[in-house]
Amino acid sequence: MKSRDLKSRLYAQVARVGAAMSSPKRLELLELLAQGEKSVDTLAQAADIDVKLASAHLRVLREAQLVDARRDGKNRIHRLRGTDVSDLWVSLRELAQAHLAELQLAMAGLVAEPEDLTPESARSLLDKVRAGDVVLLDVRPEAEFRTAHIPGARSVPLDELEARIRELPGDKDIVAYCRGPFCVMSDAAVALLARHGLRARKCADGVPEWRAAGLPLEHETI
Repeated sequence: MKSRDLKSRLYAQVARVGAAMSSPKRLELLELLAQGEKSVDTLAQAADIDVKLASAHLRVLREAQLVDARRDGKNRIHRLRGTDVSDLWVSLRELAQAHLAELQLAMAGLVAEPEDLTPESARSLLDKVRAGDVVLLDVRPEAEFRTAHIPGARSVPLDELEARIRELPGDKDIVAYCRGPFCVMSDAAVALLARHGLRARKCADGVPEWRAAGLPLEHETI
């Protein structure tokens, strides 16, 4: 085989990954799967698309070897091929945010006070959580918390938060996090906590960002 033909084949194989990630909805599905394995129905509902379209997107991701699937009775459960796929999603998002002014403007409009939690401030937060000075809330669905979560975090899903307000101390800072910078569950949690007179703020990063930064996680099964 000529070297030019070989090089073209090599680039074509790498391009398969780029092509699979060229859809906004497929990126959203990857972000969802970075939280833990999920059924097609769950993914479709979370991504606000119908099951047939979700299945088609997942087929593309499987063909690019980014996602695996297994049978669980009548359900097909999907998961990322490895943690490196989660890291790739984080790297791609961070690259886009660093270079695209349109994304920066969109992020600024996503929340009133966007935060970028650096690894150093993350470690400081962990120290405060371990010392009992800060209460860290994971407001994602409980199944995602069981897959992996930030050490010391409490699982209080957003749809349960108001009913469980009395479990939270009124004399400590509360930090809420969810799926990552594009997720608004933590913003909703902070607004709800503030309405109840609690001192609350968000952590913009989620489990995929902590994993990519080499920060510790608990109960990681992805």
